[in-house]
Amino acid sequence: MKLHLNPTAGLYAFTSYGEGFVLVNGQRHEHNLLVLPDHLEANWLVGGFAELTGGHFEALAAHRPDLVLLGTGNRLRFPPPSLYAGLIGQGIGVEIMDLGAACRTFNFLSAEGRRVAAALILQES
Repeated sequence: MKLHLNPTAGLYAFTSYGEGFVLVNGQRHEHNLLVLPDHLEANWLVGGFAELTGGHFEALAAHRPDLVLLGTGNRLRFPPPSLYAGLIGQGIGVEIMDLGAACRTFNFLSAEGRRVAAALILQES
């Protein structure tokens, strides 16, 4: 038996996703959440996509991510760029994607050692 050091051990990763849920390290989440490699915030967003404000994006800057992945659920929807302009102004990238793409991209970038934040909208208010 050959053992290998897992560089992502102890970090959060998406292990599955589907309509209205994600599994993070095997634990099911059915509410909007924020995931970084070393931080998970359940119930990240009180409302849904239509309730997004600039304040939601400003709060993400406190986590000091290199990149924010906004997962907009099962379909791709784009918020007004003015909502996340503050992040861009601070040099923090923002990518908008559907839920599955956000989960896959998060795992890939996190495994590369990037400080990525996945802000996921799983339920509408």
